[in-house]
Amino acid sequence: MSPELVVALALGFGVLAQTLAKALRIPGIVLLLGTGLLLGPEGLGWIQPGVLGRGLYALVSLSVAVILFEGALNLDLKRLRREGRTIRALVTSGAMITWLGGALAARLVLGWSWQLSILFGAMVIVTGPTVIGPLLRTLRVKPSVATVLEAEGVLIDPIGAILAAITLEAVLAPDAGSLAAHVVGLLPRLALGAGAGAAGGALMALVLRHPRLRPEGLESLFVLAGVLVTYALCNALLSESGILAVVAAGVTLANLPTRIPEELREFKGYLTEGFIGLLFVLLAADVGFREMQALGVAGLLTVAALILIVRPLEIFACTLGSSLSWRERAFLAWLAPRGIVAAAIASLGAAALAERGQPGGDELRAMVFMTIAVTVVVLGGLGGLVARLLRVRAPARNAFILLGAEPVGLTLAEELRRGGRSVALVDSNPDHCRAAEEAGWPVVFGNALEERTLARARPEQAIAVVGLTANESVNHLFASEATERFGVPRAYVALERGSRGLPKQMLDRHGLHVLFDGPRDLERWNVRFRHGLASLERFRFEEVEESEENGEAPKRGRADPYLILVVERGGRIEPMRQDFEPKEGDFATIALLDERADEALAVLATLGWMPDDPEEAEDAEESEDEGSPEPAASVPRS
Repeated sequence: MSPELVVALALGFGVLAQTLAKALRIPGIVLLLGTGLLLGPEGLGWIQPGVLGRGLYALVSLSVAVILFEGALNLDLKRLRREGRTIRALVTSGAMITWLGGALAARLVLGWSWQLSILFGAMVIVTGPTVIGPLLRTLRVKPSVATVLEAEGVLIDPIGAILAAITLEAVLAPDAGSLAAHVVGLLPRLALGAGAGAAGGALMALVLRHPRLRPEGLESLFVLAGVLVTYALCNALLSESGILAVVAAGVTLANLPTRIPEELREFKGYLTEGFIGLLFVLLAADVGFREMQALGVAGLLTVAALILIVRPLEIFACTLGSSLSWRERAFLAWLAPRGIVAAAIASLGAAALAERGQPGGDELRAMVFMTIAVTVVVLGGLGGLVARLLRVRAPARNAFILLGAEPVGLTLAEELRRGGRSVALVDSNPDHCRAAEEAGWPVVFGNALEERTLARARPEQAIAVVGLTANESVNHLFASEATERFGVPRAYVALERGSRGLPKQMLDRHGLHVLFDGPRDLERWNVRFRHGLASLERFRFEEVEESEENGEAPKRGRADPYLILVVERGGRIEPMRQDFEPKEGDFATIALLDERADEALAVLATLGWMPDDPEEAEDAEESEDEGSPEPAASVPRS
């Protein structure tokens, strides 16, 4: 079997396994491990990793570098600062607790030598962002918990990999002088990796920021090349320093004021998914069934010790004095699945032991893979149940995010809040933000087209976003980003009256609704609200009988005399949209231009919208049974 065929088959079956896992809504790693074992030498024999020779480990190293860089791109330092103390503890003292606890478990339960046990403890320090990320998107836990788990998953991997490499070197050269030298060598690796990675990320950000330097159309390849060069150069200077360098580069690039192209994120996402599928299938195929079976009950007990004893001790020690509740700490203690980095360093470690003629490499690799399988299946599979029992699930989506903190946006926000919705505003104009904050609104200042700005508005809690700027292209990009990247269920975009508008196919493709009952002149309405030239009125909908007299609504002209802000049906208030079909008993809050109120009322009457008279409603209520519900209160006029 040729090496080319092995790689092609592993990639193909890896993609197939991930696709099936998404359809079944189970962690992809479960099917990837099963696929590798089934197709490996002791299964069907379709995939023979041995024919790749040393090339397998070069492929593993470069793939892990890309995977960790992609994970680091999603880390927002502002979010990390909120739980910075806990995160720092987890990746320092927490790593030491896991290292020692894993080593003791292997020594006492499996009866391994101290050298092999310590090496196992170092290899299970990592948790794995490639497993944590998909689980958190499914479980939707509280932001404080999600932030800690995401940051730990990305930051602990390079630290764990470096510690595992140093431990392996010490095991292969066990004299006291050599051991001390390896321990002392940890700091230069960390310093080189962090420094070179930050410099590389800053250089990439500089190139992407300036149009004259940016390689148009080749941004994704430029960043990929930069990541791999940074990784390889650091490793050439100091072994195992490159893995920290790519994480530092990703964090730096993501948090500098640089617009990261959407194509870059998509490219890195696809590349990461492909590498994960390829590596898991190849590495799992390299593990023998007999080695897994030989571990037996002792292996399962070792993993149980990691889950039920070591991890809780680690979380207890690292969260002392934090603002996390005991429920949040308990969930952190539960969810610590291992991923691709643990598999990679275990395979590399087993190969190094075999080359030096040291025993135990195959058993070590099998034990790490058993840890991966059990922690993913058990911890991930029961994660939803545990999150519900501990009540750490994020609140149901109920918020609206409005792009545009001008008067129309503030008025719409007030109406939505009246309906029980929480509202956040996003704007890049400091004056608008200051005025909104003084009015008591939560405001996010920044460019809403940047992912990290939108993330600060907590889109995971939003049921809808509304693009309210006078630039309909910006509204469209904002709404598309929120729905596609953050999974916000609904999105509304304001279109400018008199423009050609966005193509209907484009709106339909992204599932976007046109705000209000059609395109409107938002700038003019902002001026009207700002100068008190418009008033809010409450209307009810009544079916209109078609006749020759009212069959055609009066023309409104360019200066719209009214603006339908929200509609209410069954007590539920939503923004007005162009495709909304009113029914008898619906209500609406409508802004009327004071100087043309009579004209607006006439147009609205032809559409079935009649002023809601509270006194008339009260008289009707008195004539009905005493148990009939009270009508909703009228909206105060502005």
